[in-house]
Amino acid sequence: MSIAKVIELNASSKKSMEDAVTSGLKKCAESVKNIKGAWVNEIKVVTDNEGNVTEWRVNLRVTFVVE
Repeated sequence: MSIAKVIELNASSKKSMEDAVTSGLKKCAESVKNIKGAWVNEIKVVTDNEGNVTEWRVNLRVTFVVE
């Protein structure tokens, strides 16, 4: 039997949503082992005065197996 745990984290990127997810998972993996997947809960963008996206922000729910 294995036990899974879910944690929530926020990540951001000036490049793309995908980069925000990837960088968030890489940072999480520095202290959390056995990551099995993640859900993207929420996506937010920051814009400039002309409506151009300047930053992507994501809220992730990361699942990992407890040893």
